[in-house]
Amino acid sequence: MKIIFHDDYKNSSYASDTAAAEGRMESIMDLLSKERGYPILKPVAAGIEDLLRAHTSEHIDRIRQDENLFRMALLSAGGAISAVEIAFDGEPAFACIRPPGHHASRDSRWGFCYFNNMGVALLKLRSKGRIKGAFVLDFDAHTGDGNIDVLSEYPEIKILNPFADDRNAYIEKIEKTLNKIKGIDIIAASAGFDSYEKDLGKKLKRFDFYLIGRLLKKFSKRLCNGRRFAILEGGYYLKDLGKNVLAFCQGFAD
Repeated sequence: MKIIFHDDYKNSSYASDTAAAEGRMESIMDLLSKERGYPILKPVAAGIEDLLRAHTSEHIDRIRQDENLFRMALLSAGGAISAVEIAFDGEPAFACIRPPGHHASRDSRWGFCYFNNMGVALLKLRSKGRIKGAFVLDFDAHTGDGNIDVLSEYPEIKILNPFADDRNAYIEKIEKTLNKIKGIDIIAASAGFDSYEKDLGKKLKRFDFYLIGRLLKKFSKRLCNGRRFAILEGGYYLKDLGKNVLAFCQGFAD
């Protein structure tokens, strides 16, 4: 499995929020970089034409007013594009990127998100005719309203933001939904680790992230020739964040 990462993602000066916290990327990459079989690839920034498939020009111009933030957001969207392209070519990928994106809508942003990384990535491949149908699992503790806004006009792209009272029902909801999915070309995850029992969501254990990764691997092989990728969204309990991401990747990888 490929890991998408750029050293510039370590920059914590682009914003003053919890997603931009110093040490957040290091908590993940210090572990992933030591794993065998997880080569790290450096992405390039997304182009304006990539953003325009998911956002209005007015929204892009508003983000552009902050040069440092704009550069980081472009690089993050570029990381998502790298992941989807690698996945389409047959190898799973995890994009360890920031800023996150699942709260960024076509013409607005909130929740530490600026461009909709998932939308930018999927719509680029769709514009090339490489994919039509997709399934997006957003397991962040917060509903990915930006993903819904950007992708809802494409009925072939299905999105699940699971809700359940406990961790077992949560995993069961994901599996039941995947059992009903058909006619897709790729599986994607907006991978938010703030659903962790010690983070904001206060629900999932570390092993649950492994199970989610394993389910996505299993169904991607059944439904779309193994094509799957994930991009980082939330996750703020830095003491365990890297361990949780690694657990997911271990389930998600071949």
